[in-house]
Amino acid sequence: MRNRDYLLVVAASAALLGAAACNNDGLTSLNKNPNSPEDVPAATIFTNAARTAVARWIGNGYDLRGTEWVAQHLAEVQYPDEDDYKRLQASSTTPWFDTPYSSELEDFRKIYQKGQAANEPGTWAPAVIMRTLVFSYLTNTFGDIPYFQALAGDSVGGSLTPVYDKQQDIYADFFKQLDAAAKALAGASNTLGGADPIYGGNTAKWQKFANSLRLRLAMQIINIDAATANTQIAAALAPANGGVFTSNADNAQLNWPGDGVYNNPWSDNFSGRDDHRMSQTFMNLMIGMKDPRVFVFSTRAKDDTLVPAANNDSTFLGYAGMPNGLTQSTASPYFNDTSRPGLIFWPPANLAAVKGGFGKTTPTYIMTYAEVQFIRAEADNRSLGGQFPINAQAHYDSGIAASFAQWGIPVADTTAYLAQPSVTYAPGTPGLVKIDQQEWIALYTDGGTAWSLWRRTCVPNTVKPGPAAITTIVPRRFEYSTTEYSVNATQVQAAVSRQGPDLLTTPMWWDKNWNNAAVVPTYTAGCGSQ
Repeated sequence: MRNRDYLLVVAASAALLGAAACNNDGLTSLNKNPNSPEDVPAATIFTNAARTAVARWIGNGYDLRGTEWVAQHLAEVQYPDEDDYKRLQASSTTPWFDTPYSSELEDFRKIYQKGQAANEPGTWAPAVIMRTLVFSYLTNTFGDIPYFQALAGDSVGGSLTPVYDKQQDIYADFFKQLDAAAKALAGASNTLGGADPIYGGNTAKWQKFANSLRLRLAMQIINIDAATANTQIAAALAPANGGVFTSNADNAQLNWPGDGVYNNPWSDNFSGRDDHRMSQTFMNLMIGMKDPRVFVFSTRAKDDTLVPAANNDSTFLGYAGMPNGLTQSTASPYFNDTSRPGLIFWPPANLAAVKGGFGKTTPTYIMTYAEVQFIRAEADNRSLGGQFPINAQAHYDSGIAASFAQWGIPVADTTAYLAQPSVTYAPGTPGLVKIDQQEWIALYTDGGTAWSLWRRTCVPNTVKPGPAAITTIVPRRFEYSTTEYSVNATQVQAAVSRQGPDLLTTPMWWDKNWNNAAVVPTYTAGCGSQ
């Protein structure tokens, strides 16, 4: 992380100064690199930081090599150690903890400082929103993390061994930061312009993103702090604060040029490997509801002589998922008779039996109007944040329509889908289950957020560890960085003592009531267990 990087720089500089002691004339220029500028414009930093953050958390690292297995959108057909959770232990996932601090989080800190110094909210507010997004992935993955003292090791009074802050306190600051960013953007006169790969400098859309992210985070804590969640839901939805997404045109997404340098990260991943298959959990739910997104999200299996799906609908012949959490020998038979991710994610040239891919320019969706509508439907259904159950169906139907439109599904198919009894909204807990199911489906490609949703709701209740999994329950978190045990052991141990054992199965603060049916209305007995 940034503090550790600073410590290494200090040590290296001391060694260099010792070596140069006999030539004092060279000391003044020792740390100057003539090929690297010492001060980079905030806009330039933002472009790189945004791309880095999106590619990490919704791309081919944390997402495709980790959370897509846990959320069970995808399954692993060739290297099942990740799908069995063996390679989701700290020895493999340490970079997901360490690197963001020295990379995009440090960059967003610099942008914030430059924007504040120049009194340019159109510069610093988007950095705050993106910084909050990255920190939300970190804390939702690990629990308590360095937050308030992080990134300050090279500042006066900064610590090289930052405290691990309580998740509850981190979330409280999230809401403050997003509130401040949204309000500042209302009067922003400057923009990031073309250096902003998400909204092209549109401050009104950044304001909606701030409020929409606030809505997501507010709902995430509903099972542990309902009072705060209600207050924050109401604030996020307040029109006076700028409101949330109102159409797919507001989606926070990164449109990749597809120029060979900046490609969709899933497409880059699939150019050189062919070990991802659709999860049986995901496909069974969608095919059971005759969901036409199947044909976008997945491909027909290479061996398409499969029997029709369980609903005997020949339309889905050849589309099937594989079970999660198998051994290499039990996974191998599924190599050619299960579905891969859809053509929209594959590059034209790849190592797999996939032809016609066009995924190099496919956008990465950071947060969507569909997700916002499902969160609003849940708030309506449960009368949260001053909302009313009478509005739940409208937001639910709108969420489905938005997801279908986002992926290019015709309106006529949307209408037919909504008319099915298995999809049509119903009041009370049955409707709540449908809302959460549809949100989980709509979050395809964002395994981290889908995993957080599942941990909060236990929907769908068919997500369970595979037979070869190293735990008997689906992971509730990932383990802390092994590097941190070397350089910041005291603070790590303090966090573990407070939070619970540093294990995949230890729930974090907002997840403490995950199996309490009195708190979680959609909980079912045995949720997430083998």
